[in-house]
Amino acid sequence: MPKIKQVVLSLVICFASSSMAYAESASAVTPKITEANAEFVYKYLLGEIAGQRGELSLASQLFLDLAKQTRDPRLAERAAKVAAYANQPALALHASTLWTELDPNSIEAQQAASQLLVASGNLKDAKPQIKKLLAKEDTRANGFLYLNTLLSKQKDKQEVLEVVQELAKPYPKLPEAHFAIAQAAFFADKPDIAKAALETADKHRPGWETGAQMQAQILFKESPDKALGFYKAFLKKYPNANDIRMAYAKTLVSQKKIEEAKPEFIRLVESSKGSPEVSAVVGLLSLESAEYKMADQYFEQALKGGFKEPDQLYLYLGRSAERQKDDARALTWYDKIQPGEFYLDGRLSAAGVIARTKGVDAAIALLDDVNDLTVEQQILIIQTEVNLLSQAKRYQDAFELAEKAVNNMPNSPELVYDYAMMAERIGKLDIMEVELYKLIKMRPDYAAAYNALGYSYADRNIKLIEAKTLIETALKLSPNDHYIMDSLGWVYFRLGDLPNAIEYLRKAYEIQADPEIAAHLGEALWKQGQQEEAKIIWEQALKAFPENDVLLATTKKFKS
Repeated sequence: MPKIKQVVLSLVICFASSSMAYAESASAVTPKITEANAEFVYKYLLGEIAGQRGELSLASQLFLDLAKQTRDPRLAERAAKVAAYANQPALALHASTLWTELDPNSIEAQQAASQLLVASGNLKDAKPQIKKLLAKEDTRANGFLYLNTLLSKQKDKQEVLEVVQELAKPYPKLPEAHFAIAQAAFFADKPDIAKAALETADKHRPGWETGAQMQAQILFKESPDKALGFYKAFLKKYPNANDIRMAYAKTLVSQKKIEEAKPEFIRLVESSKGSPEVSAVVGLLSLESAEYKMADQYFEQALKGGFKEPDQLYLYLGRSAERQKDDARALTWYDKIQPGEFYLDGRLSAAGVIARTKGVDAAIALLDDVNDLTVEQQILIIQTEVNLLSQAKRYQDAFELAEKAVNNMPNSPELVYDYAMMAERIGKLDIMEVELYKLIKMRPDYAAAYNALGYSYADRNIKLIEAKTLIETALKLSPNDHYIMDSLGWVYFRLGDLPNAIEYLRKAYEIQADPEIAAHLGEALWKQGQQEEAKIIWEQALKAFPENDVLLATTKKFKS
């Protein structure tokens, strides 16, 4: 212990002995401590010990106090970083403000102070710090590109736009400044201002891909075809713009224009001169567009090229093999994944294959052998096992597993939800209701809980007004969820409101051609007198899902 103290003391003395040089250049305020006296040594050691013991707020406060007394920017920096790590924003703001005062040339200090001022909602006080960041010519362009990220959490987007316009005004020929205005205008829902700013940016830097991507994003919001037309025209003018070509290919895939996307994939790989990163991205695009042979080709090309995360590609190759109904090859790829970031995903995927080929018990045994899991990963494993048992229609086993898990981890919303769903499966509706109400109290923003309870009431044709309220709450929390839309359509059906029922059920079915949604939509259409359309929907759904219980029961009920 004496030896450690001696080392620390020597560091403290060395640290303090140079503080005056900083103090004289940083501020006209006279330091109260100018040497490694007893007070300095005591407070510094106390701060070090507090930090080592995890008392970070105390450590930060001690370093901040020393920074004020010595006027040393290094101590202010230390105080700011420790406070930020300790999640003490007020203390971090105080320390970072002092840091910028003592070291006005530090970009890191100005960034820290700006971030904390913005986070506190104090945009007015943040502006001078941001202006200092933008005043430096060598960092100005990146500063403007970073600007909207810095301001992204501000609720008043119009105010943000005005601030960005003010900050950009002194730099009329800087394309990044106009890009920042365009971004702020886009977030403030001012597309005309955004387009004008991007046109100005393009005049100062023709062919700039960053600005072009923003322009396409704005056009996509108006119409995907407009964005695709813009990409095509830009690439005709600038054929070597690979970032734009990649964005173009991704947009084509998202719009199901697979044949148009294929040549773009090939050009990307050719122009990248065998870059494994580009090959991997093109492989993923091919996988998303169901071009599995092409996906395999590019993933393997990326592996041969030395892609830095081979386990990620093994995972994708396994999924591609699964979709090609080649379970043996899928397992070969999944088994290549080593412990690390992608290991659990690989084991979960392998379990799905083993459940199909060797049975659920073999799949669960595989998952039970996965070790060194975080709590979140343990929950994911249990959820997967419950789901595998449910898919095998072993509902009692799934319920018992979920019940055991909830008893061991009662505060996990995910496990409580699964337990409630399995209780419903085996007819224990009282348990389901209790658990879902408990979950809603535990997590008032858990949309699936409101939806499950509301749908259960609607399906049993009871408490329909309460069911409607529950499902409407769920839809407010998750507005684009097709399962919740289906539930709302079903409760309207139960209430006898066929127009609203069909409207919501159609919306849900357009998003996802799910067999249970097809069953509900067909039944609502049948009741409204549109039997032929109902039959067509059921026939299409049965071709894709011939064993779905709800769909089979519904079509049997209306078979003539």
